[in-house]
Formats: sequence, structure tokens, C-alpha cells
Amino acid sequence: MDLVFKAALGAGVVVLLAILSKTRNYYIAGLVPLFPTFALIAHYIVGKGRSLEDLKATILFGMWSIIPYFVYLATLYVLVDRLRLEASLVLATVAWLMAATVLVSVWVRMH
Repeated sequence: MDLVFKAALGAGVVVLLAILSKTRNYYIAGLVPLFPTFALIAHYIVGKGRSLEDLKATILFGMWSIIPYFVYLATLYVLVDRLRLEASLVLATVAWLMAATVLVSVWVRMH
């Protein structure tokens, strides 16, 4: 049942993004992915199944995870003027993967 709920929630977000992208305030579609839907789920699961210290570590790691997202957005912002949208999205995703790999590597070494 949890899986069905999560899938429905994800589908609802996609529909909301599609609707927002067609409004006068289309840019708000960029804010919706930052709503902590999955963070709420992750924090609930970790908070119920692990120690308070583990939950706090998860929250702290989440704060640092903003960096790969910023790298993705900055890369996409620069590339959309130079390349096709699809290529820009792929390269921005690769940039996110690289930044996320660095983040995880540094996190593992420090903790």
C-alpha cells in the first residue's frame, strides 16, 4: 500500500508540474520539485526505524545535497542557450551525478 501511495504522490506532482508550466506563473514549476515530499517520506522512515542520531545525520546530509542540485541548475542555465534542450538536460544530469559523487565521497570520509 505504501508503494501505491508513493506512486500516486509522484504522479500527482507530475500533473501539478504540467499544470503550472502552462500558467502565467510558469516559473513556480521550478519550486515544486523542492517541496520536501520525498524528504518527508525519507525522514519519517529513518526516524521510525533508526536512532535520533541517524535521523539528524540524514537531515544534515540533506542540507549538503543542495549543492549537487545547484550544480545541476547552474549547468542547465548555462547550456540551454548553447545546446538543444535534451542535450542540456543530459549534461546537467551528468554534472549533478558528478557533484553528488563528490558529496557522497566526502561525506563517507568525514563520517
